[in-house]
Amino acid sequence: MSKGEPGGFGERQLRRERLLDIDKRIRPYRLAAFSVLALALLISGPWDGWWWLLPLACALLAFQIGDRMQPRSARPERWVAASWAVSPLIIAVCVTLTGAMDSPSLAWFALPVVTLASRFEWRGTVAGVAYSLVLLWACTIPFDWSGFVTDPVRIIHVSAMVLAVTLLGGAIVQSDRDHRRDAVLDPLTGLFNRGALAQRFADQRGDDGDRLEDRQIGVLIGDLDHFKAINDEHGHVVGDAVLKDVAYLMRKHLRALDHVYRVGGEEFVAVLPGADLDSAEEAAERLREAVAAACPAGIYVSISFGVVAASGSDCADFDCLYRAADAALYQAKDEGRNSVRLAAGPLEAPVTEADAVPV
Repeated sequence: MSKGEPGGFGERQLRRERLLDIDKRIRPYRLAAFSVLALALLISGPWDGWWWLLPLACALLAFQIGDRMQPRSARPERWVAASWAVSPLIIAVCVTLTGAMDSPSLAWFALPVVTLASRFEWRGTVAGVAYSLVLLWACTIPFDWSGFVTDPVRIIHVSAMVLAVTLLGGAIVQSDRDHRRDAVLDPLTGLFNRGALAQRFADQRGDDGDRLEDRQIGVLIGDLDHFKAINDEHGHVVGDAVLKDVAYLMRKHLRALDHVYRVGGEEFVAVLPGADLDSAEEAAERLREAVAAACPAGIYVSISFGVVAASGSDCADFDCLYRAADAALYQAKDEGRNSVRLAAGPLEAPVTEADAVPV
């Protein structure tokens, strides 16, 4: 992939964001599904025994641990995969202890794969299906080889069900992914767009995973200097190449957990989780120097930045953060461009009609 090709950093960030979002949305439904299974086990307790509730509780505990660790991890997919993998393993143990080939819970192997395609890319989905099928075969065939040879129909049917459920789920999920990608990615640079930026802050308002007072965030707004002159002198094709190269440079010189958005023609926004004002200013200077030194598309280009940082509840107020950084950006433009300016003073909430003082 070339450095300016869309779908690079933005796609990877989108996959990470989507994984966390989907897993968060699945949680209440997963809890409901566990409740249905627990009720079924309670009803069938006089015949099968109530010990089944213990492995079910273990699977639920594994998901709870994964849910707590994901937002704090740089690789949340590993926690998602680890917690998911517990379910087929526990089902395999239960099948082994309740008759192997004749176990009433063989069909339960289809349950974990329902969410595979919604959480993972195709490699992860294939790995999850293979893992489930290997466990299915390992907990049945070796324990009743003669029964399998004589009547393999149940194993064949359950294996087919696992595959069919995965395929049907994958088709639905792919449609969702395509629409989501088109809605939040800028097709030229592959970065997130303005809609994705607004959604990120909207989600953060309702995110109670971290304590509010512990939140900290830096926001940079960068605007290419004299970009209209570049388009007028060199043409829009060259202008587009400049935008792609600048997008690549911004991603290259920021951390993996930082997000970059293209929110206008030549305007970019970088969101830096955990950054204070000094760290955000250093990041903006680093980006300014990188753009000036790189000569994107073979043309000298400079960029100006406005910088703001916030903590606590201010982190979720996108409008205030954007206005403060934008005002600092205008100052940088007015004072000669190719510079970084910091937002002055504390963030101020927007004045509403109800708050306005009549004169």
